[in-house]
Amino acid sequence: MEHGLVTDIAICIIAAWVVAVASQVAKQPLLLAYLVAGFAVGPHGFKWVTNPDSIQTISEIGLSLLLFMIGLEIDLKKMLSAGRTITLTAGVQILGCLLLGWLIFGLVGPAKNHLEALYLAVAAAMSSTVIIVKILYDKRELETLAGRVTLGVLVLQDVATILFLAVQPNLKHPAAGVMFQAVGNVILLVAVAFLTSRFVLPKVFKFIARLPELVLVGALAWCFAMAGFADWLKLSTAMGALIAGVMLSTFPYTLDVAAKVTSLRDFFVTLFFVGLGMLIPVPTVAVVLWTIFVCLVLIATRLATVFPVLYSMKQGYRVSFLPAVNLCQMSELSLVLLALGKKSGDVSDNIIGICAFAFAFLAIGSTYAIIANDILLRKITPWFKQLELHDLDHTAFLAKEDAKPCRICLLGFSWTASSLLAEIERNRPELIPDICVIDFNPVVHEKLKKRNFHAVYGDITARDVLHHAGVSHAEVVLCSLPNMVLKGANNLKILRQLRELNPQGKIIVHAELLSDVPALYEAGANFVTAPRLLEAADLLHAIDAAEKNSLDHKRGEQEMLLKERSEVIP
Repeated sequence: MEHGLVTDIAICIIAAWVVAVASQVAKQPLLLAYLVAGFAVGPHGFKWVTNPDSIQTISEIGLSLLLFMIGLEIDLKKMLSAGRTITLTAGVQILGCLLLGWLIFGLVGPAKNHLEALYLAVAAAMSSTVIIVKILYDKRELETLAGRVTLGVLVLQDVATILFLAVQPNLKHPAAGVMFQAVGNVILLVAVAFLTSRFVLPKVFKFIARLPELVLVGALAWCFAMAGFADWLKLSTAMGALIAGVMLSTFPYTLDVAAKVTSLRDFFVTLFFVGLGMLIPVPTVAVVLWTIFVCLVLIATRLATVFPVLYSMKQGYRVSFLPAVNLCQMSELSLVLLALGKKSGDVSDNIIGICAFAFAFLAIGSTYAIIANDILLRKITPWFKQLELHDLDHTAFLAKEDAKPCRICLLGFSWTASSLLAEIERNRPELIPDICVIDFNPVVHEKLKKRNFHAVYGDITARDVLHHAGVSHAEVVLCSLPNMVLKGANNLKILRQLRELNPQGKIIVHAELLSDVPALYEAGANFVTAPRLLEAADLLHAIDAAEKNSLDHKRGEQEMLLKERSEVIP
């Protein structure tokens, strides 16, 4: 059915909106909804849009804006300051997955030739930043060691994507001279982008900062200028847009630009993924089997390249296993790279279809896997022990002569516990020898050790950990973690376990909901903290100060208090 461009866009947007609403009800990724919508309206579905080329130009604009936004969100400081653990893990993961994938897909996979196998291997080597960050943020795990390792690997995967985009246009004819010329063009592109962003753009944006609409137009002009310059250098326009975003990421206007570009980007990106969905063929038995094969290869190579590296650096099986699970999906950028490969004539519709299905399966499966990663860890722990793989234990942090029951046990270590220890250091330093912290973050342990606090490595939801840590003999046991942070447990469950181990001790636990307080007291808590009550009282004092025009004084008191504090977790 032939339509004009406007009608085709209308059909695509309406279909994307309808399927996206349904996906939100089903709690599935939006990108998956857009691919489904594209398949439904395209030549392999209801055939409402039979000419996907009619929106190709607009979808390419969406691709440029998408990569521009990704560039804006790349933190150069984090990238440059990535620690040895993250850098080594990311390097082995990216190169290992790429080489293993290229070998496997070249020998067994659905690729027609080695070049197509290379694209497929690159696609399988990258993980979805959007999916991972959102789930880890919702689980409050971004600040854990496993979360930081995961995030660091994702950042360095973005760097690898930039490098691949640099050589992608010349992969079909990888002659040494051509590749050197491509590298020279990349250096020229980065140099021009850096010099312009260093000496020209700050003055321009400072001049137009008071006119928000000009900030937006200026940012878009910069994005497409770099995309056009990259095209002139015979590089990928997507790479130009990505570098434009990276160079702008350090500007004070980044948040404002990102906020304004987001809605515009979402429109075009929707069309890009809907257009990509139109390329997906009707799934045959062969396509489904190859999809399962690609998914299994991706999962196997992730585990094989992440877990051993982290474990060899003495991170224990917990911190080694969780990032490997977190990274087990395909990136939305993988679909972008495959689309660029199709544009260059290097990738077939069949490979795009297989990867689109693999992206969908892994997006759904990995979402549940990340949410339940602690449950998976508990189920697989007996296998680790049979293989004589060990987690970090308390002997790594607690000397034998210090391994005596502490009078005060602090279960779990987060912001509240960090502030509590700062208060103790300041006002009750004599309590320091009596305190023992139980937590499974090795970074926290090292910091506590330097500040003369006893620390035991372990999962506070495990009964044997609590017993061996000496909780049974403690006079005071305190858990300051909210239920949403606890994995596979809650304060009520931990309280009952504590009361069985220590019938006489004074137990203090945390309550998020006021309705939980009576149940906790009934289960044996001696005191239940409800931080929301303290925060409400503090806010009331702030309101009183505002009415008396003394907020500046209150703020000054707070600044003096913060200046004097040095917490384990800032």
